[in-house]
Amino acid sequence: MDVHRIDGLATGQLSNFNKDFHTMKRANWFTVSPEGAKAIGALHHFVTTGTALPAKLIHLVFLRVSQLNGCAHCIDIHTRDVIKEGMSVDTVVLVPVWHEAEYLFSEQERAALAWAEEVTRVSETHASDAAYAAAAAAFSEKDLVELTLTIAAMNAINRLGISFRLKPRAKADA
Repeated sequence: MDVHRIDGLATGQLSNFNKDFHTMKRANWFTVSPEGAKAIGALHHFVTTGTALPAKLIHLVFLRVSQLNGCAHCIDIHTRDVIKEGMSVDTVVLVPVWHEAEYLFSEQERAALAWAEEVTRVSETHASDAAYAAAAAAFSEKDLVELTLTIAAMNAINRLGISFRLKPRAKADA
């Protein structure tokens, strides 16, 4: 497991992760529940290394889910990841409005983004049959299940990151 990818949490960087962010210190979930962190880490490891989904697609989905959930730490991390995978900055900045810039994304990326939104907002969408059919048209059954696991993993990590106030790695401009 690349523990650093979840996102520096086991490297000791979190001993004061709330410092200067909020006055209330929150638990370092990685040290308080190492078994839970290991379980989330195992799912993260599986979806990033054990599927046939392209890395760029995985990080794009991680980014969009994090944007929907408002996890600054994960948005920071996965913006960097998708750029490392070859997405241009011009395209990355339009991910939140991808519907208006569809031509920048492949058919499979558009299907993944739509399914990521559907699953992340499942309390509103109930993962409609129409959305499922659209996603199933772009992915094999196995890839669709693994895409959904990817979405679920990021939603879980976002909820931990937001709840325990993980700060983004970005530094303020000088």
